[in-house]
Amino acid sequence: MIESPRTPLSVLRQVFGYDRFRGEQATIIDTVLAGRDALVIMPTGGGKSLCYQVPSLLREGVGVIVTPLIALMQDQVTALTDLGVRAAFLNSSQSGEESAAVIRRLRAADLDLLYVAPERLLMSSTLRLLGEVPVSLFAIDEAHCVSQWGHDFRPEYRKLTALAEQFPGVPRIALTATADGRTQDDIVSNLGLTQPRRFVAGFDRPNIQYRIHGGAQGREKLARFLADEHPRDAGIVYCLSRARTEQVAAWLGQQGRTAIAYHAGMGSAERAACQDRFLREDGLIVVATIAFGMGIDKPDVRFVAHLNLPKSIEAYYQETGRAGRDGEPATAWMNYDLSDVVKLRQWIEGSGAPEEQKRIERQKLEALLGLCESTACRRQALLEYFGEALPEPCGNCDNCLQPPETYDGTEVAQKALSCVYRTGQRFGVSHLVDVLRGADNEKVRQYRHEELSTYGIGRDLEVRQWRSVFRQLVTLGHLVSDQEAYGALRLTEKARAVLRGETTLRMRREIEPRSVRPARRPGATNLDRADQPLFDALREKRKQLAAAQGVPPYTVFHDRSLYEMAGRRPENLDGFAEISGVGASKLKKYGSEFLAVIAAHPRAGIDRPSETEAETP
Repeated sequence: MIESPRTPLSVLRQVFGYDRFRGEQATIIDTVLAGRDALVIMPTGGGKSLCYQVPSLLREGVGVIVTPLIALMQDQVTALTDLGVRAAFLNSSQSGEESAAVIRRLRAADLDLLYVAPERLLMSSTLRLLGEVPVSLFAIDEAHCVSQWGHDFRPEYRKLTALAEQFPGVPRIALTATADGRTQDDIVSNLGLTQPRRFVAGFDRPNIQYRIHGGAQGREKLARFLADEHPRDAGIVYCLSRARTEQVAAWLGQQGRTAIAYHAGMGSAERAACQDRFLREDGLIVVATIAFGMGIDKPDVRFVAHLNLPKSIEAYYQETGRAGRDGEPATAWMNYDLSDVVKLRQWIEGSGAPEEQKRIERQKLEALLGLCESTACRRQALLEYFGEALPEPCGNCDNCLQPPETYDGTEVAQKALSCVYRTGQRFGVSHLVDVLRGADNEKVRQYRHEELSTYGIGRDLEVRQWRSVFRQLVTLGHLVSDQEAYGALRLTEKARAVLRGETTLRMRREIEPRSVRPARRPGATNLDRADQPLFDALREKRKQLAAAQGVPPYTVFHDRSLYEMAGRRPENLDGFAEISGVGASKLKKYGSEFLAVIAAHPRAGIDRPSETEAETP
């Protein structure tokens, strides 16, 4: 345990280099220090880790952090060690000798924090080991995994209730970025938390700009987005299939970007190498399935793009939350097509999950589709899903910045639904559009569909416009895809009212998306042009130091600290110590080297005083 300082604020300042806590961090820490259980719902990048790291340094014994994410363990242990904190992890990536060394340190009271996976924690040998040493607290990260209502349910999390029985009196803090009211209740119940204080810090990430597009040509739209807005930035592109991650990564390489694929079909060593490159390289794009990103604390991811629909709003929120963890402007961009909707619904129905679980997944998918097709403020809709209200439109999403056009789509919907019915509910979108537009091709003639009353009644709309109509009808539940008929569309009961003229439909008009620079959020860093050369030099020094130590650059300092150094230009160690993110360990370790870089780059037009002049009263 750290000897001094002895208060949360002094630990924050001297160890982590920050002057004040954010939001309810201080209250959460005080709750755990008092020995009470707590449930913390805090957005990605909101500072959840400090809520258990600080009390682990102040309470007697070792803080045990339970997480399924090996990447998070390694990343946080590296960062904590650089701060002078005694931290280690136990997981499957270690050799027997490495695990034994950690166990020796634990028994010798030489650890402040120990990260461990739930499966490893619940082994009888691990529980017996922890019973032999003082434990200051248990922090259960990704706590939504305990709930079937969560988006990443893991049965092994249910067994963590054993901690309450075997370690009575040891406070437990459950943390997650995504949990609605029902999931929160599940977490409390299934973990057996004892009268926990609940802290819901809010789900809003105002620095992230949300943009969602429908329709085909997703890769071409992505290329324009990257070229116009993020030509050199690091980011993540999510795809549904392993094959597509490799195809898109290769295609991005042809566009002149440095991109790598990541998916569960790769070997563990290859996946680890991808993660390591992402952490250490500037401007790298990882094209991945959802298996990538959890627990990776890279602060300067400037965009997260989806080329396919995620499975739920919770998944979308968590994945987009990997952008802009440093609080600087970032973009959450998505393009989806009708095939995504069909595929996800087929996966749900074809899974071996119990019917109750399928029902939950259907509800979550429908909520996501509602967000995608909404014409209102994206942020308001997103926050409303999590039970929060945003009084005014955010002004930083596509629907606010480029308000969508809507029209009375009742007539075109009737044409589309009627075509589905008259062709026997046996065909997919491409053929239906051909019939509506009066195409003369072999398939139309084969089925004699040129004789139907719906043949050619939709020549006034382009192919992409008809595809948009069908996508919206599927999204709104008027059509479903028949899994056993290779994606053929069928009418639902809901379609009857539209066909009979008993209801009207407002539909969204497809428009070409335009590039929009991410809005700067209040308080975000704004680097002066005159300070850019110094900032670049500081980044280069950071890169050199990180490479020499074999750690990611942001482990040395975040970009925000470098922005502040470039703007404030401290001249001595006392001034350098006032930079955000500079604690006692980093001041001693890096202060002189960064001060030398600053001294070598005086701001243009300003004569820096000599050392003697600066000290003269």
